[in-house]
Amino acid sequence: MRLPMIILLVLTIWKAGNGSRANELKADGKVLELDESNFDSAISSFDYILVDFYAPWCGHCKRLSPQLDEAAPVLAGLNEPIVLAKVNADKFTRLASKHDIDGYPTLKFFMHGVPMEYNGPRKADLLVQYLKKFVAPDVSILSSDSAINDFVEAAGTFFPIYIGFGLNETVIYNLAVKYKKKAWFSVAKDFSDDAMVLYDFDKVPSLVALHPSYKQQSVFYGPFEDSFLGDFVKQNLLPLVVPLNYETLKLLKDEERKIVLTILNDEDEDQSQNLIKLLKAAASANPDLVFSYVGVEQWEDFADKFEANQKTKLPKMIVWNGNEEYFSVIGVESLDAEDQGTQISRFLEGYREGRTERKTVKGPSFMDFIHSLFGIRTVYILVFIVAMMMLIQSIGKEDDMPRVGSQDAVDHAGSSEAESSRYGLEKKED
Repeated sequence: MRLPMIILLVLTIWKAGNGSRANELKADGKVLELDESNFDSAISSFDYILVDFYAPWCGHCKRLSPQLDEAAPVLAGLNEPIVLAKVNADKFTRLASKHDIDGYPTLKFFMHGVPMEYNGPRKADLLVQYLKKFVAPDVSILSSDSAINDFVEAAGTFFPIYIGFGLNETVIYNLAVKYKKKAWFSVAKDFSDDAMVLYDFDKVPSLVALHPSYKQQSVFYGPFEDSFLGDFVKQNLLPLVVPLNYETLKLLKDEERKIVLTILNDEDEDQSQNLIKLLKAAASANPDLVFSYVGVEQWEDFADKFEANQKTKLPKMIVWNGNEEYFSVIGVESLDAEDQGTQISRFLEGYREGRTERKTVKGPSFMDFIHSLFGIRTVYILVFIVAMMMLIQSIGKEDDMPRVGSQDAVDHAGSSEAESSRYGLEKKED
C-alpha cells in the first residue's frame, strides 16, 4: 500500500505546484516576471504576450520599464487581452540564448506561441495603439463616414490602412489574414460623397491604401482578382517612396523587388523635396520597383556604402538588390538640377535595357549592417579577453607589486569594457 500512497502524494504535490504557478500567470494588468521555470507555461497560457528581455544595468531597459507598467493594465483590459512580461536575460542566460537575444532591451511578441520581433514604439500610449492591431478583426466592417474616421484614427500611423469602398469583405479576407501583422483592413458598407472626395476615389468598387505617417494614398479600381489585387496590396505595404533610416531599412529586408535608391545631399532642402515628388510619380508608374531616398546629411555612413558623400555629385541614383550589389546606369550616374523628371525616366529606361555597371556595396552586407552592433556574446568575449590580458600582465610583474592594486586594475578594465560594449547594445535598440 505504500507505493500507491507515495505516487498519490507526489501527484498531489506536483498538482499543487502547477496550480500555484498557474495562479501567478494571470492577465491582471501587471507585468509578469518570467524565468526558466514559468516561461513556457506563460507562452502557452496566453494567446498574446509581449516579453521584454532586459538587463538590470541597461539604461534603456530602466526607461522602458515604467512604460510597460503603464501599458499593462490597458492591454489586459482589451476584449482579447495582451499580457506584458519581462525576463532578466542577464540572469537567465540559457533562456536568452534560446530566443537569440543579443541586445538589451529586446522585445518579442508571441501570438499563439509563435514569436516575432517587436519593432514598434515604446511609449505607453503608442505601444498600446500599436499592439491593438494584432487583436483587431481581420477585416473591420464600417457603416458610416464617422465609423471610417474613427477606424482611421484608432489605427494610428504605424501600419498602412486598406479601406474597400463598395467592396465585399470576402474579396480581401484572405489577404487580410495573410498580412494581418503588417496592415489594417476594412470595408465601408455605407459612405457619403464627402468620403469619396476625402479619400480621392470616383467610382466603386475601389480599394484605397493609406500611409498616414507619410501622407500618401493610392487607389485600386480592379480587376479584383487574386493576382492583381494581391500585387496592389503587397506593393502598398510600403509608401510610394521610402525615406531610409534604421527602422525603415528593416522593412526592406524581406522585399523581393529591386530598390531604386536616390542619394541626396540633405532631405530637408526644398530642391530635395521637389525631387521626392518626382520620385513618387515614377514609383506610381513602376510598381515592380521600390523607390527610396536617403540624405548624406541624415545618414552619412549609409550613403558612403554606395560611394556617395559630400564630395560626390548629388543627387545620385542607383538600383540596389537590398544586399551586396547595386547598379549604376551608364550616362545617368547623377542628376542635374534642370528637368529631373526626364532624367529619372532616362535612368529607369537605361536600367531596364541593361545599360548598367555592377558594383559592390562597401563594407558589410545589408544583413550584416542591420546586425552590426555588439551582441551579448561579443560583450562577454571582449570582457573575458581584456580580463585575461590584464591578469597575465599582473602575473608577470614583480612579486612585491601589490596584488590588490593589480586586481583592481583588472576589475576596472573589465568593467569599463563591459560598460562601453553595453552602451553600444543600448544604442542598437533605441
